[in-house]
Amino acid sequence: MDCAEEVSLLKRELSQVPGIRDLSFDVMQAKMTVQFDASRLNERDIVKAVERTGMRCKPFQAKAELRPAWAEHGRTILTAASGLLTVAGTIWHARSVEDFFRSLFVHEHHEPLPVASLVCFALAIGCGMFYAAPKAVHSLRRLTPDMNALVAVSVVGAVVLKEWTEGATLAFLFSLAGLLESWSMARARNAVSKLLVVSPAEASVIHHDHEHRVPVTEVQVGDCVRVRPGERIPCDGSVEVGASHVNQALITGESVPVPKQPGSTVYAGTINGDGMLEIRVTKPSSETLLARMLRMLDGSQHRRAVSEQFVERFARVYTPVMFVIAALVALLPPLFRGANWAEAAYQGMVILLISCPCALVISTPVTVVAALASAAKRGVLIKGGVFLEEAAKVRAVAFDKTGVLTTGQPQVQHFQTLSGMSEAEALARLAALEQQSEHPVGAAMVQYARSRGVTPGRITEFRAVRGRGAEGVVGDQNFWAGSHRMLHEKGLERPEVCAAVEALEDSGHTAFLCGTKSEVWAVVSLADPIRPEARAALEHLRRYGVQHLVMLTGDNKPTALAVAKQLGIEDVRFEMLPEEKSQAILTLRKQYQHVAMVGDGVNDAQALHSASIGIALGKRATDIALETADVVLMHDDLRQLPFLLQHARRALHVIQQNIAIALGLKFLFLLMALSGLATLWMAIAADMGGTLLVTLNGLRLLRASPQAATPLAAPQEPQTNLTANLMTNG
Repeated sequence: MDCAEEVSLLKRELSQVPGIRDLSFDVMQAKMTVQFDASRLNERDIVKAVERTGMRCKPFQAKAELRPAWAEHGRTILTAASGLLTVAGTIWHARSVEDFFRSLFVHEHHEPLPVASLVCFALAIGCGMFYAAPKAVHSLRRLTPDMNALVAVSVVGAVVLKEWTEGATLAFLFSLAGLLESWSMARARNAVSKLLVVSPAEASVIHHDHEHRVPVTEVQVGDCVRVRPGERIPCDGSVEVGASHVNQALITGESVPVPKQPGSTVYAGTINGDGMLEIRVTKPSSETLLARMLRMLDGSQHRRAVSEQFVERFARVYTPVMFVIAALVALLPPLFRGANWAEAAYQGMVILLISCPCALVISTPVTVVAALASAAKRGVLIKGGVFLEEAAKVRAVAFDKTGVLTTGQPQVQHFQTLSGMSEAEALARLAALEQQSEHPVGAAMVQYARSRGVTPGRITEFRAVRGRGAEGVVGDQNFWAGSHRMLHEKGLERPEVCAAVEALEDSGHTAFLCGTKSEVWAVVSLADPIRPEARAALEHLRRYGVQHLVMLTGDNKPTALAVAKQLGIEDVRFEMLPEEKSQAILTLRKQYQHVAMVGDGVNDAQALHSASIGIALGKRATDIALETADVVLMHDDLRQLPFLLQHARRALHVIQQNIAIALGLKFLFLLMALSGLATLWMAIAADMGGTLLVTLNGLRLLRASPQAATPLAAPQEPQTNLTANLMTNG
């Protein structure tokens, strides 16, 4: 299954089978999923229904399997044979006539062809129409003519009119166009499969003093696996023993190997360097970051682009209409004007062939699949052609702040001691308290203390104070750490302390305090740093024509304004609840129509759903954000956002080019045919030339342009799902 025409053929046939509830198609993986009533039919009935269309199917295998030689190369062999036989028949014909070129291009009565030429042309037609003929017969029987029927009728007409050379050439070129389409789809599939099918099938699991190889799917969370130098890491996990450098460009986009040591996080599918690693597994194989990427890409073709839907609807009406026009051209002149029947039939075939919508139908899906595959190779997962087109139209972008415009990892900016305390003593007690906390602020405190060479003290009786901070006994004293609110509850507000806190909050920092029951020991300034690539990414968005940038955050006003000022964002909305973010997106859509929302958390899910296109940062995003988003930036790099917009606009431009080429050629040659100036040779040039042109034009998207490169993821009746690989006649 390589094109929308075959999808339409399958839909028409299977939708009439009693018991089939739902059909979905993934052209990228040549996969059809059938939901059916198991009490009314079985898998064999579905296979037979598919075979009636001239195609074959079998149960879907996610892992590529070895195909028979004929299934792999049959189309290529038949196309080559058709071409060689056409050339041989033409050469034999040329030897038997005096003015070969005149007989070839001027439509008039020809001398009988040599028997050898007839045999060659007949075999060429048989080879060229081998795959198309069964589909043509099926579509004509169903009275739903498609491009296969158009070509088949034209070839039969050419034979009846003894235009063997043109008939053989038409059959060969149509087969060549089908081969090229199949090849282009295979290239797109390979681009995705190379990206995703990289996780090893087995892992070396350590048990006490020995190890053994087990399938990755059987590795449990908590198991320890050993990865030798040069091997791919089989599971997501944390390094327990060893040190190495890991190439994780596939997942995170880093261009150079990243050093790993005990405590470092590693991802399935990445490549170990020159050190031995022992890794504690933290996620099952079905939930690794790589597996999530695969699920997001799987079925991306189900949500098709608007232009793709338009082309399919257009071709559904256009093809029967052109059959009627061709029949009128072939019948009316002889009936009412006494024209020659053979000449009229010839012109009818010319119109029939020119009208073939092959180029038009192929123009969009090849381009969309190539664009999706190319984006996926760069870590931008687009969940369907409809979102590719939507990304090309974005005029306003809304951002969450924490974890999107900022790193989401607070850092200590300033540490000010009070009450005559030394920094080392205050830090030791604060780190002792905060190392018991799981809050990111606590981790920032402990990291700061260690960077200053301070060892945390010993703590007992630790107690978290929800929404305020924490308390405990450090040494022989009660010690606390927390927010301004906790300071107020302790009754320790002093003018100098309040002044220091207000100054920090006014500058956009978060103030954190610590001390004992009777005095404040230190005021700590924390800030969530802006992502290093954020400024450049926003500047590129403006350069690409994005009219409005807005920040939506639940953070306080001073912090939000400080971040926005550094990034040059003028529209800032702070202290927002999730439903308020969603409402803000809906308001923006009324003004700008096409609005993107970029987020990563649970509180962004509503806004992601409300936007024209929701975009999640894959590395940090929660599961609900990944499920809700329409696009996932797997490398967690905001510079992928300008790439997405530029790549989507380039894809939309190529789609528009292809539709214009296909329709323009049809219109031009149709006018010539109605004027009696066109021949079958011109029709062949218009149809097959256009098909080859739009296919090659669409495949350009497999290689991103230099400008687009990203610098550096209730009870029901019994029913069953059947997923099948679809092939064309072997």
